[in-house]
Amino acid sequence: MKKLESREDIELLVNAFYAKVIDDETIGLFFKDIVKVDWDLHLPKMYSFWETILFGQMSYKGNPMSMHFPVNKIKAMEKHHFERWLQLWKLTIEENFTGENASMAITKSENIANLMSYKMEMARKQ
Repeated sequence: MKKLESREDIELLVNAFYAKVIDDETIGLFFKDIVKVDWDLHLPKMYSFWETILFGQMSYKGNPMSMHFPVNKIKAMEKHHFERWLQLWKLTIEENFTGENASMAITKSENIANLMSYKMEMARKQ
């Protein structure tokens, strides 16, 4: 196992994670059927997002929360969807990395999943 310590490591992590997500029965439909993600655009954004979160590089520009609200209107993004996202993310980290940044990537993802789940639920109640 190696430490999570570079942009290249983040790219490996994000690519391995989304390889799982695409085929996942619980959340894959959001990416394939609803959003129809353009991976050439999405993946570099995710590399920058996690580089900013983990290394403070400030390479990500955007509001990740705002991108999810329109999807939530088409199909409810519910707690179990975020739990599955988190499960796949943790599994991918644990398969590939060790160390402080790997642990921080898990902690940050837990916070993100909980916040997004809450915000999507609140948006559906409005």
